[in-house]
Amino acid sequence: MSAARRPARLTIGHRLWYRLRLAGLTLFGPAQLESHNDPKMRLEADHRARVDAHRAAKAERRERRRSS
Repeated sequence: MSAARRPARLTIGHRLWYRLRLAGLTLFGPAQLESHNDPKMRLEADHRARVDAHRAAKAERRERRRSS
């Protein structure tokens, strides 16, 4: 599996907490809200931002190792 296709590996605590919150919001959250008001959409956007930041930091470390 290439490095670009591997999933980002955040800490197990973050992944577990994200899945629990997502399940809780799916089952017990509000019925329907606009996208700017929806807590589930905010949670998913925050998770995507964390994954993107993790991937960027990982790529930067990889580039530093290559240039050394």
